[in-house]
Amino acid sequence: MKIHIWASAVLLAVSSGTAALASESVVTYHNSLDRHGAYNVPGLTLAAAAGMHLDKSFQASLSGHVYAQALFWKPAGAGDGEVIAATESNIVYALDAKSGAVVWQKQLAKSVPLSDLPCGNIDPEGITGTPVIDPAAGVLYLDALTKTAKGPRQKLYALSLADGSVVANWPLDVEAGLAALGVKFSSSTQGERSALLLFGGALYVNYGGRYGDCGTYHGTVIQVNPSTPAIVASWATRANGGGIWAQGGTAGDGDALYVTTGNTFNATKWSDGEAIIRLRPGLARFTNKDTKNYFAPTNWMTLDNEDADLGGTEALPLNIAVPHSPPAKRVIALGKDGNAYLADRGDLGGIGGALAVTQVSNQAIRTAPAVYSTSAGTMVAFTNSGSTNCSSNNETMLNVAASGDSLITEAWCTEFNGGGAPIITTTDGTSNAIVWVVGAEGDNLLHGFNAQNGKVVFSGGDAVMSGLHHFQTILATDRRFYVAADKTVYAFTF
Repeated sequence: MKIHIWASAVLLAVSSGTAALASESVVTYHNSLDRHGAYNVPGLTLAAAAGMHLDKSFQASLSGHVYAQALFWKPAGAGDGEVIAATESNIVYALDAKSGAVVWQKQLAKSVPLSDLPCGNIDPEGITGTPVIDPAAGVLYLDALTKTAKGPRQKLYALSLADGSVVANWPLDVEAGLAALGVKFSSSTQGERSALLLFGGALYVNYGGRYGDCGTYHGTVIQVNPSTPAIVASWATRANGGGIWAQGGTAGDGDALYVTTGNTFNATKWSDGEAIIRLRPGLARFTNKDTKNYFAPTNWMTLDNEDADLGGTEALPLNIAVPHSPPAKRVIALGKDGNAYLADRGDLGGIGGALAVTQVSNQAIRTAPAVYSTSAGTMVAFTNSGSTNCSSNNETMLNVAASGDSLITEAWCTEFNGGGAPIITTTDGTSNAIVWVVGAEGDNLLHGFNAQNGKVVFSGGDAVMSGLHHFQTILATDRRFYVAADKTVYAFTF
């Protein structure tokens, strides 16, 4: 039995939710340009989910801590394909998808020990954000913090997926590339934990700060021409801070790109923090009067002062079905203040311009959401540490409506112990919808819930994993789930 994956190569040219079946590779974070975390697995029914179990025939050994999502590479005519994993030790692995054996591995320039950085909580720090694959070129792009004689440097690499070799003219020094454009950037204070994205032939990379918010940094997006290679455009928050922290980083709808920014420091007027930002290729700067291209809450300064970032998770474009009419084009973001913010993609509304602001959690929301979208409605799942109906850690599902008095309502919540980011599987795009999540830094088990009502369909069994970091998500492919962890990758099958 084969699993069919919506490939990002196709999504680059179409709007969110309208991709055609293209290949079995999973080439980007959460499996698509829109970062919805949706996977089509024909055999994984609600009943079959109960048979999910650890695949003990898959044995993988890595060197280093792992924060990035694993990817899956299966070029046309290939056999079982390869799982691509990257570690904080700046080592990239291609693993046989069936056995876990190393097909190739590549040690890049040395990663940076925490003692060489002014703040942070990853030691050493190397590859943190999820890489991205260009399926047409067979190339993997990634950002790696590297130790150099001049100090830490954020460097962009391009690796051949045939053997892991570094493509000619790479890596690209981000600090030097931005300096050539007259932009100041310090790799010592600018961290990178968001996934990379390919869109319209360009590579997009996001930066924030580091744990501890030390020194000067800005929420930054760069646009790279991979064929040169060179940084050709950049956008950054005007105020200090405003980091782009979300695991998914940039999301797209086939026309524009969306990012969320965090808290800024000492800003007396709004300067791009605590916001949903819409960007287009070229990353042109907009003004405060151009309210179609940004949304920020009216209490953005309070959020700044309380470190209650709106930008803890990525902003997800939604196309909500409307009977006998075109879909309603929306974007949703979940904040560390526990609110869900829903805006119109055609006009984000500027300060206070959201269509709905609804408290959906009593605690900070930090993990990437997943979206279940059908002609009957749109639902958004996220991991939560306390809601109205579930006082402890749980998975919460929201209903998001196109119109009416209550645009955002809670469909269900189900308690579990952990901090992973969910994905959603269906057998045909709509049927047998299941929310899957790992209990990272909790019970460290795999959990499955019926997406319609939150009932448990898989409770983890006795397959306790180790070395999982909060925010870790799941790769689904080839009748298997893969979960990347420190020193290993776990595989599950059904």
